[in-house]
Amino acid sequence: MISGCGGKPAVNKHRMNKELSSFAARLRGLIANRQSAIGNPQFSELALELFALQFETNAAHRKICEARGMTPKVVEHWTQIPAVPAAAFKELELSCFAPDERTAVFHSSGTTEQKPSRHFHNTESLAVYETSLWTWFEQNLSANSEFGIQNSDLLVLTPPPELVPHSSLVYMFEIIRQKMGGAGGRPQGLPASRNQFLGTLAADGSWTLDFDAVLAALNSSPVTRHPSLLLGTAFSLVHLLDFLAENNLKFQLPENSRVMETGGYKNRSRSMPKAKLHALISERLGIPPEHIICEYGMSELSSQAYDGVTSDEWRVTRIKNSLHPSPVTRHFRFPPWARLQIISPEAGCEVADGETGLIRVFDLANVFSVAAVQTEDLGIRRGDGFELLGRAKLAEPRGCSLMTA
Repeated sequence: MISGCGGKPAVNKHRMNKELSSFAARLRGLIANRQSAIGNPQFSELALELFALQFETNAAHRKICEARGMTPKVVEHWTQIPAVPAAAFKELELSCFAPDERTAVFHSSGTTEQKPSRHFHNTESLAVYETSLWTWFEQNLSANSEFGIQNSDLLVLTPPPELVPHSSLVYMFEIIRQKMGGAGGRPQGLPASRNQFLGTLAADGSWTLDFDAVLAALNSSPVTRHPSLLLGTAFSLVHLLDFLAENNLKFQLPENSRVMETGGYKNRSRSMPKAKLHALISERLGIPPEHIICEYGMSELSSQAYDGVTSDEWRVTRIKNSLHPSPVTRHFRFPPWARLQIISPEAGCEVADGETGLIRVFDLANVFSVAAVQTEDLGIRRGDGFELLGRAKLAEPRGCSLMTA
């Protein structure tokens, strides 16, 4: 197995690590400053700089690039940078950190029989990850609404991080919880107890819900009148909806409440079309369809995509159809510090708009691992976004819904 960041003189390695740290600090500043748009020329410049640094410090990545004849000396544009298959994270240690520098690792979700991917982190890489996830999450979940998400009751339908320490999804939710309820971040009059994880682990290690805690949280929301922000996987939402149906329960969550769903169903619940799932959420929780947001993310990436729409699109739609507003588009989009390609598996090149291929992501926030990741998920190219179709045939089942401890 290839490991670590060896193969270079120690002095060079330390110099390159300092340059990676400098790049990470600059990127965090760009991400946090919403006024600093990252256009195509700047993105390509940053991507090429990052590729050169990762080529020098990530031995496994360097061998892959050299085998393809693609080195920083010949690559002239970010689209030429070799993408590493997500499956490679299972076999290779695709990290710019030496083993003794790695303080955290995210595992991909999957069945217990599958070998998980591993995305290694330390304080520096997690700082970039946290800046990336919070900036894009806040922008998408607060969009098209006058309420700020920090004025919401956060209800998370997953186990807490201490039960699933290698879940990137739960780590993401914990950072959101801290941002919404940490020191100085909780609005006056809104108790921290309203900011909670409502999931637990079953005897077999699978994720399940503490239904007593869920009902207590849902029952108290109308009393506080603060909007609810409900986060969970698709399968956890199905479990909740089935429980509510079995007990003939319906809730009308406060105005401006929102639901964010992510992941799939694989072997953890019955599956259903997204439209039906969202209709049941609206029926049982009183959340209008336009306030249900979908998220697409992977443990191998540090940025996420959301299927929201812009406020201008909502405003036009509401004027035309004020009684029954509906989104103009629900395509996923990554943040400005990431770029998407939809790649034809047969031709290996990017498909035209409206055509189907494999999703490839170049994520600048993956500073200390590999920025270009080739997923095993299919999507339809829709301008600068994509419509998610699901896993390609013959790919191993995965999804946050399958995460175990």
